[in-house]
Amino acid sequence: MLAWFSWLLLFAPQTNPDAMPRLKECSAALERNLAQDAVKACKTAVGIDPQSAAAHMLLGQAYLELRSASMIAEAKAELQQALDLDSGLVWARFYLAKIYLDTGRPDKAKAELEEALRARPGVSHFLSLLGEAERKSGHPERALELHRQALAADPKMNTVHYYAALAYMDLKKDEEAIAELEASIQSPYVAPELYLTLGSLYAQRKRYREAEAVCRKAIALDSTRSEAWLNLAQLFNAQGQSDQALAALRQALPPGKTFPTSPYYQQLQADLYFELGRAYAGKSARQEAIQAFEQCLSLDSNRVEARKRLEELRTAGGRLLPPVH
Repeated sequence: MLAWFSWLLLFAPQTNPDAMPRLKECSAALERNLAQDAVKACKTAVGIDPQSAAAHMLLGQAYLELRSASMIAEAKAELQQALDLDSGLVWARFYLAKIYLDTGRPDKAKAELEEALRARPGVSHFLSLLGEAERKSGHPERALELHRQALAADPKMNTVHYYAALAYMDLKKDEEAIAELEASIQSPYVAPELYLTLGSLYAQRKRYREAEAVCRKAIALDSTRSEAWLNLAQLFNAQGQSDQALAALRQALPPGKTFPTSPYYQQLQADLYFELGRAYAGKSARQEAIQAFEQCLSLDSNRVEARKRLEELRTAGGRLLPPVH
């Protein structure tokens, strides 16, 4: 991927010179993971030059770096505005595709990435993300082909292993998935998703100690991710450690936390409430367990196991249920 400074120089002729210092501030803030500072600088740049595609793209990226559900729509709008001003901004298409994937629109993501690849063939980031879009569209074999192309273009691109592991999991080839992930975590640049996916595969094999270790590494990288706390709660519930599961779920569902409106995040919330129900049932807290399973079913009415456990709790009368494993 182009370094931000090089990218700014490339698009400088299309931007009002008065806005360039603010864009450079934004780029520097993004490199230092100072998302709020980046947003402030980019907003100023957009105010100086509303027709700068570069400014809108950087602002969209800065909004994404806030990692806030409430800012997804703003990020999408800025990236789309950048493309409306300059359709050749392939990296705006890349970030827009990521938003589409995260909000359950792999078809839209594929369209953006295919357009980007027509302009810039062979870019590993585009190939890999297109592979993930293909997987989410139900084509894991095609996804693996694209991931192999991405690794051929950039053997050091670690996120490809994560996406390839997901495709292998869809194909029920979990050993191949574990191999991909175990190789990938040797890199100094590991995303939380790599640890979480590997942890879930370890847990399926009852390798709980290894699963907890990699899950906690994911939390150390980003403690705000509900997925990491969910994985930890699942591990604790699987071992009958209800108190520890509840503690993890409180971190996943703190008061006031909001989630983006998308199938992915709706499913995530359903998973969280299902584990909450398991944890309360494990403590014989019947009413709290019922409420949690009801909340799970309100988010995912097809969750058979949640409905089964809810019916068991409702028909148990005053009898306390034994721990759920």
